[in-house]
Amino acid sequence: MPSSFGLWFGAYAESLTDDMLLVQAAYRVANKNPLGSGAGYGSSFPLNRTLTTRLLGFETMNYNVVYAQMTRGKTEQTVAVAVAALAGTLSRLAMDVCLYNSQNFGFLTLPDELTTGSSIMPHKKNPDVAELLRGKTNRLKSLPNELALLTSNLPSGYHREMQLTKEILFPALDELAQCLDTAHFMLEHIRVNTGILEDDRYRHLFTVERVNELVLQGVPFRDAYRQVGGELADGTYRPNTAVHHTHEGSIGNLCNARISDEMSRLMAEFRFDRAETAEKALLE
Repeated sequence: MPSSFGLWFGAYAESLTDDMLLVQAAYRVANKNPLGSGAGYGSSFPLNRTLTTRLLGFETMNYNVVYAQMTRGKTEQTVAVAVAALAGTLSRLAMDVCLYNSQNFGFLTLPDELTTGSSIMPHKKNPDVAELLRGKTNRLKSLPNELALLTSNLPSGYHREMQLTKEILFPALDELAQCLDTAHFMLEHIRVNTGILEDDRYRHLFTVERVNELVLQGVPFRDAYRQVGGELADGTYRPNTAVHHTHEGSIGNLCNARISDEMSRLMAEFRFDRAETAEKALLE
């Protein structure tokens, strides 16, 4: 089917907006004040947990003190789901880059700085950056399962296993940040190859356009399908490469501005300013 670089690239932009919904959910789960829960059962001191919630810029608090302690492990798992979602988007993007950079496709070209040569084939350029990005992000996708197994079969309260969540999650966050930086750098230097559809091997991409053309002229789809199949069989098929896709999200109407607006809206909803304002007031 006819496609475009914009259609392919925009798909990943929209995928990132859904990933950001999960990141936002994880942020809101973590953005609750647990202070005052003591050993998990509260305190006889007359604490004002509402005050500390406001002073520290939390969105709200974990009200039940037992649950405040039960969020250990659960919060990490929620963050891990968001990390895995982002990693999944980057992993699929990296796989596409590996595929589209290959000589059988030739849709994209990676610069020499992001590839290495073969050990024996002088014509070969290995997409090392994309392959390593794919490997690292595939490993990150296992994060929710690793944390789920670590925290399984535990009753309420604190258990020493909880300290192990940190050595799983914190390096993963650093790894994800590096993967995002790598993907950004790679995409800045990718070259998009043009004129691809001029190659005769892609002439059959437009058979559906021919069927649709006949349908719009009043020919039933079943008959149009058979007619184009006959044209292909007897060699009379001639592709019309002028495509006119106008619906939302198609080649001719990518809706990139709407996707960008959605990402901006999601980022604004994090309300980082609340915590930054509270921190500034405390320091002053």
